[in-house]
Amino acid sequence: MNTRWKRGRRLEKATKKEYRLENLSCANCAMKFENNIKSLANVEEAIVNFGASKVAVIGNVTVEDIEKAGAFDGIKVAPLKQRKQETTPFFKRKENVVTAISFLFLVIGIVVSFMYEETHPLAIGLFVIAIVVGGYDMFKSGLLNLSRFYFDMKTLMTIAIIGAAIIGEWREGAVVVFLFAVSEALEAYSMNKARQSISQLIDIAPPSATIRRDGQLVEIDTEFIQINDVLIVKPGQKIAMDGIVLNGASSVNQASITGEAVPVYKATGDEVFAGTLNEEGSLEVKVTKRVEDTTIAKIIHLVEEAQAEKAPSQKFVDKFAKYYTPVIIAIAFLVAIVPPLFGGDWQTWIYQGLAVLVVGCPCALVVSTPVAIVTAIGNAAKQGVLIKGGIHLEEIGRIRAIAFDKTGTLTKGYPEVTVVESENPHDLLQKVMSIETYSGHPLAQAIVKYGSEKHIHALEVENFQSITGKGAEGIVHGKKWSVGSVAWILSVSTVPSEVIARTEQLQSEGNTVMLAVEDGQYKGFIAVADPIRTTSKKVLQDLKSAGIKHTVMLTGDDKRTANAIAAKLGMTDVEANLMPEQKLTAIKALKEKYRAVAMVGDGVNDAPALAAASVGIAMGGAGTDAALETADVALMADDLEKLPYTIRLSRKALHIIKENIMFALGLKIIALLLIIPGWLTLWIAIFADMGATLLVVLNSLRLLKVHK
Repeated sequence: MNTRWKRGRRLEKATKKEYRLENLSCANCAMKFENNIKSLANVEEAIVNFGASKVAVIGNVTVEDIEKAGAFDGIKVAPLKQRKQETTPFFKRKENVVTAISFLFLVIGIVVSFMYEETHPLAIGLFVIAIVVGGYDMFKSGLLNLSRFYFDMKTLMTIAIIGAAIIGEWREGAVVVFLFAVSEALEAYSMNKARQSISQLIDIAPPSATIRRDGQLVEIDTEFIQINDVLIVKPGQKIAMDGIVLNGASSVNQASITGEAVPVYKATGDEVFAGTLNEEGSLEVKVTKRVEDTTIAKIIHLVEEAQAEKAPSQKFVDKFAKYYTPVIIAIAFLVAIVPPLFGGDWQTWIYQGLAVLVVGCPCALVVSTPVAIVTAIGNAAKQGVLIKGGIHLEEIGRIRAIAFDKTGTLTKGYPEVTVVESENPHDLLQKVMSIETYSGHPLAQAIVKYGSEKHIHALEVENFQSITGKGAEGIVHGKKWSVGSVAWILSVSTVPSEVIARTEQLQSEGNTVMLAVEDGQYKGFIAVADPIRTTSKKVLQDLKSAGIKHTVMLTGDDKRTANAIAAKLGMTDVEANLMPEQKLTAIKALKEKYRAVAMVGDGVNDAPALAAASVGIAMGGAGTDAALETADVALMADDLEKLPYTIRLSRKALHIIKENIMFALGLKIIALLLIIPGWLTLWIAIFADMGATLLVVLNSLRLLKVHK
C-alpha cells in the first residue's frame, strides 16, 4: 500500500488542521517545507500537497510556527476556508521589485565594464550590488542549507555564485543571479496557472446566500446555513447549497459540476447542486447538506487529494532525484579538481565545475511529473470527470480492454415506452395509464409518464387490484380492464397469433410487452424497454478508434435482452445472467488476457468489479456519494461520451510526462557535454537549467487544451 495513502488515512482519522499556502512554486521547496514542519516540537504528522498548494498538520502548532518552517522560501499560510486572494500587482511583489533593482545595477555594471574593463572597481562594485540585492534571500537559504548539508537548488546556486566571485567572474555571477530570479518568477507564474483549475472550483459556489427564517429574508454566509433552511434563488444567481426544489421551476446550468453547458430543467422535487447557475425562474430550495458536504466541496477535496497522490512516474523521478543531486555535486567536484592536477589552469576548471553545479539543479526533473498531473486532473474536473489520483490518470492511458455494465451505463437505466399498438392507440393508452396510475411498479410509472408527455389525462378507476408478478386490473367507465404480462393475458383471453408473433419479436429485441384486454377482449399492447443511450454506439466506435482492443458487456439481465442490446451497439462479446461475484471473475479473466482493464458501472451494484478492475469508472457522480467513494474515476454528468476524452487526456498526460523527463535530462546532458571542449559557461548553465524548467512547465500546460 502506498505510504502517502496510509499517512493520509491517519490524518483523516486524527484531528487535523488544513491551510492554504501562498508562494509555493518549487517541488523541492515543498519537500523541504514538509520536513521542516515535521521537525517542529508538537507536530505528529504533516503532508504538503504541492499540486493543491495546501498543507495538513496534526499537532499543537500555530500559523506562525508553520510560516517559520517556510520562511526559507517566503511561504505564507492562510485559513483553508479563506476564498481566493486578490492577486498582488507585479511591482508590489517584493521579489519582483528586488529583481528589477538588481537588473538595473546589472545593466549599469555591464555598461561600465564595456566603457572601461570588467575588472574596473566601479564595475565590480555595481556587480556586487546586483548580486547582493538580487540574491540575498537565495544566499540566506543556501548558506543555511549548506550548514546543514542539505543540497537543494538554492544551495547549489549559492556555491556557484560564491565560487564565481572568488575566481573574479563578477559579471557572470550577477547575470546568473538575475536569470535565476527570473526563472523562479516564471515558474511561480506557470504553477499558479496550472493550479487555476482548483482555485476556480473553490470560487464556484457563492460565499453567502439569501434564506428564509421566521418569515424574514436574511443573507448569511454559507458556513452558517443549516440543513432544512430554505434558500431563495433569483434568476441569474448561483445556487449556494445542495438541496431539493420546494417551489418554482427554472433551467439550471450545471456545467460547474458536470461539465455539460446545456441547462437542465428543474421543478419541485428535483435535486440541485451548490455552484450551479439558476438561469430564468425563481426557486425555493430546501437545503439537504452542510457547506462542507456539498457535491462541489467533495469534488474540490477529491481533486486536491488526487493531486497529492503520487503517480508511478513521479515516485520514480523522486527516487532518481534523491541520488541525482549527490552525483551532480560529485561530478562538479571532480571537474574542478581532477583536470588541473594533470594540466594546471585551476581557474578555468573551477569555473567549469561551478557551471556543472548550476546546470545540475534538479528542479526541472522534480517538477516534470507533478505539474503535468496537476494540470490534467484539474482540466478533467472542469470537464466533469473526477480522476482520483495520478496513479489512476496514468493507468487509464494503458487501458486495452473495457467492460461495461448494461443498465444505467450503455442504457439509460430506466424504462421508457417504445411501442403502443392498437386500433385506437389514444384510447388504449388512456385506459391503461388510468389503471397504472395506482401502481408503483417502474414499468407502470413509465406508461404514466409517457401518457403525461402526450397530454393524456387519467380517468377514474374503480376496484383497482394489483396482481403480483402478473399485472393489474380495474373498472374504467363501467368496463373491466386488465393489463399485464403476455403469459397472464393469454391465460384469461384469446390473442391473435400475429400479435403473439409480434410480441415475441419485440421481446427478443429487449422489450417488455404488456397486453391489455377489455371485458376479456384483446385491445392492444404496450412495449416498454430500457433504451440505449443515444451516445453509446458512437462511444464504442470512438474507443475502438482510440486503440481499445476489446469491449465487453457484463450484465445480470437475461441473455436474450443482453444480446439484443449488444447487436444494436455492434458489440460481439456479451456475458449475461451474471451475479456480482461472476462479474468479478470476468474482470479477473480480462486482466489476465489484457493486463490493463477498465470497468464502467454505476458505482453501487458493480462495486466488486469496479474494485477489481485496473481502473473503476462510475457513471453519474453528481449527487451520488457511492460513485464518488467507490470508483477511481467518476463521470459526473452521467455522460459516456466523456470516456474517450478521459482516455485521450490520460494518454496525452503520459506522453507529456515522458517528454518532460526527456527535456529535463536531455538539456542538462547536452550542457554537461560542453565541458569536453570547454564551452560550458555559467550563462549557458543557467539558461539550460531555466530553459529545462520552463519547457517542462509550459509543455505540461498543453494539457489544458485537451477538451471533450
